[in-house]
Amino acid sequence: MFDTGRRRSRRRAWLTKSELILAGLIGAYADAQAQDAPPAQKPNLLPVVEVIAPRHSRANKPKPAIRRPEPPSTAATETVSSARAAAPAASSERTVSGEAVNARPFSRPAEALEVAPGLIVTQHSGDGKANQYFLRGFNLDHGTDLAIFVDDMPVNMRTHAHGQGYADLNFLIPELIGSVNIRKGPYFADEGDFSSVGALHVGLLDSVTKTMASFTAGSFGYRRGFGITSSKVGDGTLLIAGEANSYNGPWDDPDRLRKLSGVMRYSQGTAEDGFSLTGMAYANRWNSTDQIPSRAIASGEIGLYGAIDPSDGGNADRFSLSARWAQTEQDGSSKANFYVIKSSLNLWNNFTYYLSDPVNGDQFHQHDDRILGGLNASHTFKSQFAGLPMETEIGVQNRYDDIRLDLTNTLQRQFLSPIRSDKVAEGSVGVFVQNTLHWTDWLRSNLGWRGDYYQTSVTSFFTPANSGNAKAFIGNPKFGVVLGPFAKTEFFVNAGEGFHSNDARGVTITESPADGSALQASPFLIKTRGAEVGLRSKLVPGLNSSISLFLLDSASEILFSGDAGDTEASRPSRRYGFEWSNDYRPLSWLGLEGDLAMTHARFRGEDTEQAAVYASLAGYPASQIGNAPGNYIPGAPNMIASAGLTLGEKTGWFAGLRYRYFGRRPLTEDNAFVSPATGILNGRAGYRFDNGWRIQLDGFNLLNSKSDQISYAYGSLLKSDSLFALCSPAAGVPLAPAAVCQTGVMDRVLHPVEPLAIRLTLAGQF
Repeated sequence: MFDTGRRRSRRRAWLTKSELILAGLIGAYADAQAQDAPPAQKPNLLPVVEVIAPRHSRANKPKPAIRRPEPPSTAATETVSSARAAAPAASSERTVSGEAVNARPFSRPAEALEVAPGLIVTQHSGDGKANQYFLRGFNLDHGTDLAIFVDDMPVNMRTHAHGQGYADLNFLIPELIGSVNIRKGPYFADEGDFSSVGALHVGLLDSVTKTMASFTAGSFGYRRGFGITSSKVGDGTLLIAGEANSYNGPWDDPDRLRKLSGVMRYSQGTAEDGFSLTGMAYANRWNSTDQIPSRAIASGEIGLYGAIDPSDGGNADRFSLSARWAQTEQDGSSKANFYVIKSSLNLWNNFTYYLSDPVNGDQFHQHDDRILGGLNASHTFKSQFAGLPMETEIGVQNRYDDIRLDLTNTLQRQFLSPIRSDKVAEGSVGVFVQNTLHWTDWLRSNLGWRGDYYQTSVTSFFTPANSGNAKAFIGNPKFGVVLGPFAKTEFFVNAGEGFHSNDARGVTITESPADGSALQASPFLIKTRGAEVGLRSKLVPGLNSSISLFLLDSASEILFSGDAGDTEASRPSRRYGFEWSNDYRPLSWLGLEGDLAMTHARFRGEDTEQAAVYASLAGYPASQIGNAPGNYIPGAPNMIASAGLTLGEKTGWFAGLRYRYFGRRPLTEDNAFVSPATGILNGRAGYRFDNGWRIQLDGFNLLNSKSDQISYAYGSLLKSDSLFALCSPAAGVPLAPAAVCQTGVMDRVLHPVEPLAIRLTLAGQF
């Protein structure tokens, strides 16, 4: 979590069947299906799916055939195993196929998630660190209110050394994505912690019809090798994939990223009737050029791609074993999954430079080492109510984390002094029920309820007073109505409550690890309330369009400051806005997309403590500016937009352009500091040969924008600041008030957009 707590600023489809490729996986039948496929076409977010084969109740039943145009693929024909195929319950819900995801140029694995309209995925540090997410007026930090799942495994880490909900997707191999299911808002009973703003479920492939290998080389030392193959083993399929990646970046101090990822997966059957067993392994190490103060660039102290502390960086690894099982009968269906994950992370960061330690600097080390596991199960009953068809799903979800956390002061990654060290055990159980009743062929209702129980034990080794036990329960109702279709248009109304958990250390804390002062503990679970109305339409031939109006209230945006080891409280907040999404395919070889999201985000209530802080800085404008009380939410985006153009068929020439706009954002509560807007244009061109080979050229930041990839505003100190001499004079007695020296110089701190870069890929099928 990036915590600028020194200043006390807060940071915080209708795709029925998901275009699954369920036919064409068994022997010669698969090859015949591939040969008879219709011309390539971009995946349609609102496809018409015709099921030919009847459903049977056993895992070895005949597979339903699906008629659809075949989209361009980065691999051979695939099967998705963990996709969600239910009809959408909200206007903003959709499922995007893996082909559509990989048809976009993106430079980092997590950027694949930008297929979710209105979502920005960015980075303020090295490419081994979790990305930062922005959606619906939220600076979601590294995942606080955006739940992310890969193959039904949670990616968000609770009570994490760097930030609550830390969601690191660097282990994900994009070519393995079979689908991305997108949900927004607290309206779904089967979504729990971290999902108030959104939940993204990434489904993985079960198989490929041909072995594929690719090699990519590009600007700034980018190198990547990837391979994937699958074969029949017994009654199932064994898939093996792996990648190796290195990258230096444009930075004065190279990233020297070195990453390895591997996946082995055995599966039988389909997503509705079958199972899979998956093992994953990932290791990464890197250097970081973190965000830098704009005053240092303006003075020429460092260049745009320079660093104040070039020793920042980290290493991470992740190993997991997961399994999924599903069975569908005529009168219902069951599914279950389990997972075990072992992960560790070491981060060295220096965000405030010489604010706290004028001699050694402010670098700190965060260590997170954990084993977590969980088991989820649910059953859907098909029945009738007063003669009306009805489905009722009941389920249980549980998770347990065994965590070791350390926070220390360091100098060039060498230990200086401890701040805090903790052992945390955190478990939770969630139960849910959701009912869908079909009143008529144009009206259905969704009712649900979810209850979650959390319990934790914290052992604080250096400050025993911060040890303790805590437990909490929260219940949340859900409601939705779907009307239509009328003239190929459906209308949606949704409302519900959700929650996110807080860092367990902040729930039991009583003393500051830094100075022993008394601190107020945080509540364990924080409630959110949301509502949404919208529509989805296919009235215009070839055009899939949706619009959603939403409102979301959060009871508090309390954060645990990972770099300080304490909690930081904030007020309740409200966000409202709209999202408008369009996908137009007038011709089989031409696709156009356009999304626009606008949000109004404000804190609610008064901030009397901030008024006192502002008064204490009087006479020192460099520290006082940006510290006035206000209701702006730092980092909350008010406008996000994107537009895309795709050209090409299954073979032959293909090309694409994608423009992404990240609007201006307030960086302080008084709006004294505002980030610049950022517009980035990426492109792709290439040729697909009839034999399955492909050559492809990707270009990133084609307009060579010099804007900020991400911005903050907070207090820091450089040795070149005049305030540094006042706070750290040779005589040793500060000449400025303590509040001023603790705040430092307020400034916009930025991580620049990486300059124009190109990457050339050669891929072949065997």
